[in-house]
Order: sequence, then C-alpha cells, then structure tokens
Amino acid sequence: MNKIIEFKNISKSYDGENDVIDDLSLTIFKGEFVTILGPSGCGKTTLLKMVNKLIMPDSGSIELEGENINDLDTIKLRRSIGYVIQQIGLLPHLTIKENINYVLSIMKTEPDIKDERAEELVELVGLSTEYLDRYPRQLSGGQKQRIGVARALAADPAIILMDEPFGAVDEIARTLLQDELMQIQEKLQKTILFVTHDIQEAIKLGTKVVLLHNGKIEQIGKKEDLIFSPKTEFVKDFFGLKGFKATLDSDVMNKVYDRLLSNNESLEDLYKKLDA
Repeated sequence: MNKIIEFKNISKSYDGENDVIDDLSLTIFKGEFVTILGPSGCGKTTLLKMVNKLIMPDSGSIELEGENINDLDTIKLRRSIGYVIQQIGLLPHLTIKENINYVLSIMKTEPDIKDERAEELVELVGLSTEYLDRYPRQLSGGQKQRIGVARALAADPAIILMDEPFGAVDEIARTLLQDELMQIQEKLQKTILFVTHDIQEAIKLGTKVVLLHNGKIEQIGKKEDLIFSPKTEFVKDFFGLKGFKATLDSDVMNKVYDRLLSNNESLEDLYKKLDA
C-alpha cells in the first residue's frame, strides 16, 4: 500500500506546558477510511487540522505523499484537500450549485465542467438536481450535510478530512448519512480521516480505528482488534461491553458467532469477559 499521510513524532501544546499531541507517529495509506476516536480533549481535532495546516505542530513533521507540508503552498494544499465540519459552513447567499462549486470557481474551472460536476455530486450524495437552484435556508440539516460532503468532493481531492460532520443531525439522518458515506467511499476510494467521539460511528465507518488518549495513540487497528484484543486498560475500559454492544448490527457479529461456536461459549459468558 502507498503511504499518503505520515505524522512523524508530532507534538503540540497550546499553553507551553501541557501537550495536546505528544510525540505521535502515524502512517495512513491511500484509500483508508481512518476514524479517530477518543474522549474530549484527547487531540482528535488538533491532529486532523494539522493535515491542512490549520494548526501547526511545535515539533515533528507531516508528510503528504512523501513531501513535507511545510514545503507546500498552503492555499494550494487546502484547495487540494476536502474538509467537512459539523457546522457545514455553506454560504447562505449562494445557491447549492454555487456552494458545491465554490473551490472550482476559485480555480477558474470552465462553467460547463462546473455544472456537470455539481449535477454529478448532488446525485452522488443522494439528492436530486432540483436542489441545485435552492439556497441553504431551504434545506434540512441532513441535506445541508450532504451538500457539505459534495462540496468537499468537488475538486476531486485524494484526501478528505471530516470533523464530527454528523454530530448535529438527528439519529435517523445520521445513520443515513453514514450509510451514504460508506457507499461513496466504496465507489471513490478516497483517503478519509474522520474524527468522532461516538464509538458506534467509529467502528461502523473505519477500516482503521485510531484511539487517542492524552495526545497519544492508545491503540490502532481494525475495529475487532480494539474490541476483542485491547492492549491497555484504557482501551479495555473505553470499548469493553459498551463497544461490543455498539456492534450488534455490524459485521463484527459474524466474528462473535464464530467465536461462540468454536469455543462453546454462551453470549452471556462472552459479555462478562468483555466487560470484566
């Protein structure tokens, strides 16, 4: 697999005393969907924002496809990376089409190409082209988030950063958005870094899960690794039975049933072990 993002011994402090990110190293490969999980204040958003230079580390380096981001033009870098946040940030005086094409307009893309791209993307995120002439005030929260995702994809970025993008919508809309994002990722194979504080969301979406605690990586791996093979007490406590129950509707349950059959365990016994 090809490396696309590499954090090398990154540290960051906002007060000069306490490290929000503490000597962290992490490699992300092309096409991975990486969910970054952890309690409030663990450094999730700080780590994410370092990728597009919204926050700069105090020490260490970050490389994108082998190039140090300090050597890259900041404006060009940010235009080349999709960015989706909880607040969405759609411009209220622009139509949905104009919002989707905002970066393409700055890049002086031909009008016909922009129109075609907007039509393609609005359908990709599950809306019809009739929405393109509407304004953000005419959309629901879930629809606005869909447009936020479409806008992030407009310039066809290799990397998409997502900072708790579905945290402000209701549970039904959130589930639909998660499902649509998984379908989009399956089709486009982008590299996605997705910050969340929600265990169920992290293990549902991520091909790789990174659990942060006090600015350090407590454990990194597939969802079943963190649930069934926790490496520290913090990981065990963080996931434990809570994390296990959050997977009841996911493919992890297949592994659960395999384990029950092979070890002749009852589901109740497995619950007890996971929560012990």
